[in-house]
Amino acid sequence: MHRTLHPESRQKILLGIVLAMFLFFCLGLIKLQLIQHSQLARQSDRNHIRVVPLVPPRGEVTDRTGRTIITNRPSFTVTVIPAEMDDGVPPMSLSWLLGLDTAEISFRVRKNIQSRYLPVPVRRDASDTIIAVLEEQADRFPGVTYLVEQAREYPAGLLTEGFTGYVAEASRENVVRDSSKARQDQYHMLPIDYRLLGRLVGREGLEKQYDLQLRGSEGTIYKEVSAAVQVRGEYESKMEAAVVGPTVEMTIDLDLQAAAVAALDTFCCGAVVALDPRNGEVLALASFPGYDANIFSSVVPESLWQVISADPRHPLLNRPLKGLYPPGSTIKPLTVGAALEEGVIDETTTLRACTGGMPFGNRVFHCWQERGHGSLTAVHAIEQSCDVFMYQLGVKMGVDVLSRYYDKCGFGYKTRIDLPEEAIGNNPNTEYYDTNYGKGKWSKALVLNNSIGQGEVLVTPLQLAQFYCGLANNGVVCRPHLVRRMAYPDGRVTATVPQVSFTLPFSPRTLSLLNEALRLVVQGSGGTARSLRNPQYSLGGKTGTAQNPHGRDHSWFVGIAPLEAPEIVVCAIVENAGHGSEIAAPTVGKIIAKYMELRAERPRVAAASDEEQP
Repeated sequence: MHRTLHPESRQKILLGIVLAMFLFFCLGLIKLQLIQHSQLARQSDRNHIRVVPLVPPRGEVTDRTGRTIITNRPSFTVTVIPAEMDDGVPPMSLSWLLGLDTAEISFRVRKNIQSRYLPVPVRRDASDTIIAVLEEQADRFPGVTYLVEQAREYPAGLLTEGFTGYVAEASRENVVRDSSKARQDQYHMLPIDYRLLGRLVGREGLEKQYDLQLRGSEGTIYKEVSAAVQVRGEYESKMEAAVVGPTVEMTIDLDLQAAAVAALDTFCCGAVVALDPRNGEVLALASFPGYDANIFSSVVPESLWQVISADPRHPLLNRPLKGLYPPGSTIKPLTVGAALEEGVIDETTTLRACTGGMPFGNRVFHCWQERGHGSLTAVHAIEQSCDVFMYQLGVKMGVDVLSRYYDKCGFGYKTRIDLPEEAIGNNPNTEYYDTNYGKGKWSKALVLNNSIGQGEVLVTPLQLAQFYCGLANNGVVCRPHLVRRMAYPDGRVTATVPQVSFTLPFSPRTLSLLNEALRLVVQGSGGTARSLRNPQYSLGGKTGTAQNPHGRDHSWFVGIAPLEAPEIVVCAIVENAGHGSEIAAPTVGKIIAKYMELRAERPRVAAASDEEQP
């Protein structure tokens, strides 16, 4: 038996249903109008607003005299907007126009897409013909547009790639996602600095080290598009202006850089580092062979990339910063300096006479001079580069004492130059040998190799140049740097202040003796670099011939000039070339001669000011 509801009860139930529905609709309206208003407004804008990044030119780079090292040139980049393409698939006609198959275009879209509503680059350095077709036949290419960008240009070409580096497309790892460090656009909430995957960013050298500064700040253009994806106009009130990156003035002198590259040009491989010991300014930095950074400004064909990568001379290796070599006899001033500081010898000490070799254990360790050097003091042992004298110092000090001085002289550490990915080298000690050979299972004779810069001691040309800068600058070692100042579009100028990295562990007396030895290497009757002697200016330095297990010896020389008040230190290594006195010394001699010529022509540029000296 069913119970019949009273009419009044039914009215209450119906009224409750109506009120509930009314409340439901009210809440929905509140959610749409208030809570979700901003989100829905952005979605609406996306349907008729096209966001076009406004990419500013990267900052230009000059040498210390204002000559251009890196600049920009106009370039067209074809892009696609996935949301505006049919089913998100690039049209077949685009493949024909760009000369790329559809699979390649689709791959580039998938690789670089960050938002379906933002343009994704698919072809850089597009020709004027391609752009004309896109302009005239836009209806055939839905979702396809183009950007006018600034491609990087390196006028000096092969002269400067050792420090300029190059730019390449940003990967997902490069994308900045920290909203606290990057402005975000109001429609897609993506970081403006890197909101477009595929943007050109610094990959090596100066371009990478100062990428954030050189990129400047991106702007945005907001365009209104119709349902048929036709551009109706721009929202000028919403436009965000781009800010160009600063102009960077380097410490490099292009004339000296050209001389450094020319000096290496007749050899297979090598490196040159020229520093001002008074302030750490890098005057020249050459890695040979190199590559033309201009090839990376456009799309690099896979075939060309394979040729560069497979080259046995390793043109992409930045030898001054990343090349690791035994320093050979160029390290002998360190060995003698350590012995003097430790009280093992003094300036008048003569050790066992050099007869061409020294027995140790069941081996004879030879000197480079077969007939021997006879009895020498420390200064003349450096002048004539006697191995036997150094062997004896190594035995007296031991592995760990010698290693400690390598450490205090900056070996085994980065110089902290303003370039990325610097190697640290190798400074072996007891812990190193125990780890690699087993505790106590290695020969004490290893210290003989270490004392003459052989064995497992490895340094970079930059580290060695830095050490000699300390010898030339009364023991004070300044941090090497390549940027002198940056000039921003708003008029601001920031200058690099020279910094002291460390001080060599040698007393003034020891430094005086070591510098006298370096003078005698060139000026003395028994010096190994007597061929560099000249009447115009004083020059000192040290030769080195480093044994190479993979071929001929490496040739080293580090030169200092002028000796009365040193302004330049030049370190050169020529791989697989032979004796330092025969190859590297004349190479450095040419570079220093060029510096002295420039110094006479424009002293205000060549010499550091009093304010720049630490």
